[in-house]
Amino acid sequence: MFEEAMCCATGVCGPSVKKELIQTTAIQRHVNADGENIIIRRNLTQNPDAFVRNHQINDLLKKYKITVLPITMVNGIIFKQRDYRLCPYNWCKF
Repeated sequence: MFEEAMCCATGVCGPSVKKELIQTTAIQRHVNADGENIIIRRNLTQNPDAFVRNHQINDLLKKYKITVLPITMVNGIIFKQRDYRLCPYNWCKF
C-alpha cells in the first residue's frame, strides 16, 4: 500500500487521526499476524524511494499527483486508488 506523507509509519499519531488509518492499521496487524499473507505500507515521508522505484506508482503520481493516494497493490497489480477501504461492505471481519 502506497500512502501520502504522514508523520509516522502508520499515520496513527498526531492531534487528529483518520478513522481509515486506524482501521487499516488494525487490518494490517491482523493479516500480518499469521505470516501467510503480508500487507506492507509505504508512506511518502518514510519511504520515498519505494515510490520512485515502482514505475506504476511513479507514473500515477506524475499524472495525478498525490490525489491518487492511497494506492493498494496486490502481487504487483494496482487493485485500488484513492481509497483506504480494504474490506468493502464489511465482508471481512476478524
